Amino acid sequence: MSPFVQVSAYFGLALISTAVVWKGSEWLESSSERLSVYYELPPLVQGAVVLAIGSSFPELSTAVLATLLHGEFELGVAAIVGSALFNVLMIPALAGIWSDEDLVSTRDLVYKEVQFYLISIAALLLMFSFAVIYNPVENASGAIAGEVTRGLVLFPLVLYLFYVYLQYQDTMDHTAEGDPASVAPGRQWGVLLAALLVILVGVEGLVRAAIGLGEVFGTPSFLWGITVVAAGTSVPDAFVSVRAARAGNAVTSVANVLGSNVFDLLVCIPAGVLVAGTAVVNYSVSAPMMGVLTLATLIVFLLMRTHMVLTTAEAWGLIAIYLLFVVWMSVETFGAVNLLPNLPPATSMPSP
Repeated sequence: MSPFVQVSAYFGLALISTAVVWKGSEWLESSSERLSVYYELPPLVQGAVVLAIGSSFPELSTAVLATLLHGEFELGVAAIVGSALFNVLMIPALAGIWSDEDLVSTRDLVYKEVQFYLISIAALLLMFSFAVIYNPVENASGAIAGEVTRGLVLFPLVLYLFYVYLQYQDTMDHTAEGDPASVAPGRQWGVLLAALLVILVGVEGLVRAAIGLGEVFGTPSFLWGITVVAAGTSVPDAFVSVRAARAGNAVTSVANVLGSNVFDLLVCIPAGVLVAGTAVVNYSVSAPMMGVLTLATLIVFLLMRTHMVLTTAEAWGLIAIYLLFVVWMSVETFGAVNLLPNLPPATSMPSP
């Protein structure tokens, strides 16, 4: 089979898989929203926890399937970091552009959600640092690497439980606006479980496409994970946030993005380690990516903090920043520039 046919086939698989993820996520979001009404959850908690976990299930599946079935922990991490960047830059921008008015924020959302997200980035970087310090792994590429164990991932997981507890406190004084009696919880839980199975199928297709593209181009699957898989798994978040913004629910829209990213970092990446037992992380690549993610979050924080709105011009600026990141990853991977010596990462890391 010629390289052109292979590339076409893998991109076709990625597109079909994205469509499958989209459909499954549509079912998932619908059932999650109805269950939020049934359990009388406030908009901030609905966006930051329920919808965020639901729309982050593709990222969770990527981390687990890439590590468990394909031994590609780096691919899972790359997809989640790429998805987090897509979420924090592209989704507020798309929501702001497609809504009829500027995307309005609140002080509670900006200070509580954004700041906790920055804490989540620091927590994940700290976990990787502990892996390098206490479980160093030597490799021929010269990159700094460490072994992440199940004990280490307890730190971010406990931090996420603390985050959920903070959100739970917001439900105490909430007065429900919907009619819980109109929701059939049993049926909605059934729809939610069916949606999860559909998403699993779509995510496996995305992972296979990323690995295949890496083999055809002779590049690490890292590039395709941080671009193709990341964009494909971020479709649910984009769908939910844009729809919420168009309906005038800007708080739910942005809270879903930030809550989804918190879940991605504190739960999805540790989940890959939990199922595999241990995983080797390339710190020489992971640390700079955490830095990029922090910078992107600070930019969004500053823009949304200004008069508590995201204007159309600012939204286009966020899109430009994301596209620049994708171009940078591409030229680094293909060797056109070498701003980071260990990027792209080696095609394979030593097994733990």
